[in-house]
Amino acid sequence: MSYRKFAYVYDELMEDMPYPDWIRFARTAWERHGMPKSIAELGCGTGSITIPLVNSGFEVTGIDLSADMLSVARSKMEATPQGHRLYREGSVRWVQQDMCEWRVPEPVDSVISFCDCINYLLEQDDVIRTFQRTYEMMKPGGTFLFDVHHPNTFIRYEEEQPFVLDERSISYIWTSALDSERCEIEHHLSIFSRVDDGGKDLYQRFEEVHVQRAYDPEWMKLELRKAGFRDVSVYADFEWEEAGDGAQRLFYVAIK
Repeated sequence: MSYRKFAYVYDELMEDMPYPDWIRFARTAWERHGMPKSIAELGCGTGSITIPLVNSGFEVTGIDLSADMLSVARSKMEATPQGHRLYREGSVRWVQQDMCEWRVPEPVDSVISFCDCINYLLEQDDVIRTFQRTYEMMKPGGTFLFDVHHPNTFIRYEEEQPFVLDERSISYIWTSALDSERCEIEHHLSIFSRVDDGGKDLYQRFEEVHVQRAYDPEWMKLELRKAGFRDVSVYADFEWEEAGDGAQRLFYVAIK
């Protein structure tokens, strides 16, 4: 899935997302398994996790399939007080790549992929290729940290939809349809974004379709080990607790 128009309203729609919690989870994992210097983020989007990490002193390569999302991320980075200096020092890079085939010049200490990016891989082979390439692009002892939706979360989405947001600057109607056999969900969003036209309340409407697939947690653990990761743990919902069927998000920590 490559975001286009959605990229330019993404931050406004996602302003309540728990980005600090993802960063906190990553930092706790690094404290336990080794603090990295170099990080690759798969599915970095508009840089809402990348930029705080760069500003904290890490060297981060933000990788995303969407040129539009990366354009927004670059603009946000440049607008920070340290942005231009950090670019000159090479502390941040933005790379347009498919996470199944991503590559950096030198192996990194840690790879992260949060905000359920791996759920956008719709075939098992794509997940396997991503795990294999990530293992290849990491230094020994490095950490691979990512989260995905639990399969039961998609069932709840279908049961609870439609979802509606009604704000002055932006609104949406969001419906979902679940293919239970594949555990694949298709989200349909009709988005209404306010356009400044001399004080008049005019709105631009556009449609987005996003498809995600959830995978059996035991299968994912097995494929991580097949890719070469020697230690694989799964936790629930930002906490360091064993993940059960009641979890909404599964957090994987895999060590090379």
